[in-house]
Amino acid sequence: MSHDRHVDYLHDGHLYHPHGSHVDEHRVEIDASHPEDCTPDHACGGHEASHSHGADCGHAAAPHGGHTDYLVDDHLHHPHADHCDDHGPLVARELTRTDAWPCRQIRPR
Repeated sequence: MSHDRHVDYLHDGHLYHPHGSHVDEHRVEIDASHPEDCTPDHACGGHEASHSHGADCGHAAAPHGGHTDYLVDDHLHHPHADHCDDHGPLVARELTRTDAWPCRQIRPR
């Protein structure tokens, strides 16, 4: 996914960035584009209103600030009370052959 003017890899709730001979673990920072505001009026067609985000919900988990959000229709959802907050855009893109994730050669530090 495109993040902070580079490509990161979202895997098992972690955001990884290969860098030289190692991997940096990133997170989406809280900023004007990715706030942590409560947005009770957020209407998203990405799932039913009764949907509960969690480990097996079908949406990729993403680290955002000090909490976990879920990627739904190219934006971050944060479960909050009886709704999901919109925590801003995060656009996934398809991997190409040149984007091969070097998981066998590089370990997160």
